[in-house]
Amino acid sequence: MSFGLPPKQEQPRLTYGGYLKVPELLRLQHLESDPPQHDETLFIIIHQVYELWFKQLLHEIDTVITMLRQGQVLAAHRLVRRCIEIERVLVAQIRVLETMTPMDFLTFRDRLMPASGFQSVQFREVEFACGLKDERYLRFFPLQSEEEQRLRHRLAAPTLPDALDALLELRGFGEFLPGHPDLNEQRVQALLRVYQQAELHYDLYLLAESLIEFDEMFMLWRLHHVKMVERMIGSKMGTGGSSGAAYLRSTTDKQFFPALWEVRSYFSTQGQGYGH
Repeated sequence: MSFGLPPKQEQPRLTYGGYLKVPELLRLQHLESDPPQHDETLFIIIHQVYELWFKQLLHEIDTVITMLRQGQVLAAHRLVRRCIEIERVLVAQIRVLETMTPMDFLTFRDRLMPASGFQSVQFREVEFACGLKDERYLRFFPLQSEEEQRLRHRLAAPTLPDALDALLELRGFGEFLPGHPDLNEQRVQALLRVYQQAELHYDLYLLAESLIEFDEMFMLWRLHHVKMVERMIGSKMGTGGSSGAAYLRSTTDKQFFPALWEVRSYFSTQGQGYGH
């Protein structure tokens, strides 16, 4: 009689669909329209893809924050460039959504109420992580819900502008104390030195230029988004009760790095540094 171990069960081979959970992914598009409207599938997929890209942006931004606080400038710069390319995809997706006509959208829009983009916790996390913290947005999520807890964590966590301050301190550009009345001016003066002495701080110069492009691309996405909404619903209220396009238009000037924009006004015409 044999008392040996049972034969080892061979593990199933990893497949493309199994690794990416494709069957589960393809079951996540549930239409609210009845009878089903053709373009609701497009609307759902576009916004699901946005959420996936927001997840990746948060993944990259959190890593960039850690890298900057550790002085890893070029490694962080590479990931900021990746974020910029993701933003280009976000902008391009709006063109796909604009292939839907206003009448196509209206066939199912009322079914979406009271759901709203206001309830995208990851979008708010991106804003908070990039320095646009606003506790008022927590009211759009149930008290003690997972979404509210995630935003509260972001409210308490260091931001990308905080990490840039920490990096500038590490490189000897001064001390940047949160809440100091002259904090933004201190940032402007430090960044002015970076630009005027770019040959000495070339890694910081590259980072600064990429961060302002990252900021600009996000603003362009906001602008394209509001024009798409105006094209679809005009001045109608949003499904969640907001003022719709009017509210979105009020956000298009939000900046992650005001000092990086303001420092441009200080550039001289003397030809110092790069890009003069």
